[in-house]
Amino acid sequence: MLTCIIRYQIDPAKKEHFVRYARNWGQAIPRCGAELIGYFAPHEGSATLAYGIYNIASLADYEAYRARLAADPLGRENYDFALRERFLLREDRTFLRLVSTPHGDRA
Repeated sequence: MLTCIIRYQIDPAKKEHFVRYARNWGQAIPRCGAELIGYFAPHEGSATLAYGIYNIASLADYEAYRARLAADPLGRENYDFALRERFLLREDRTFLRLVSTPHGDRA
């Protein structure tokens, strides 16, 4: 299992656009095959950093998932919304593998 962490730099004046974008992915991502952990918007501290986090079985599954997401009506609408409104200034993806399990002893 891999965890994809998307780090966004957003326009702080368009934070509500990011919230709409995140809510749309909240529907489309699980429907297209990834386990969504969540989207996180700025609250305290930086006004420009936001994150999207989800799990996917493998990089091969990721490629198939991305194709389904691009073909999904809400996915396409969300991509178009982001391009049209230009609230995403930068987007970086990192794939991580959980290595700390099991998490402690509960004796």
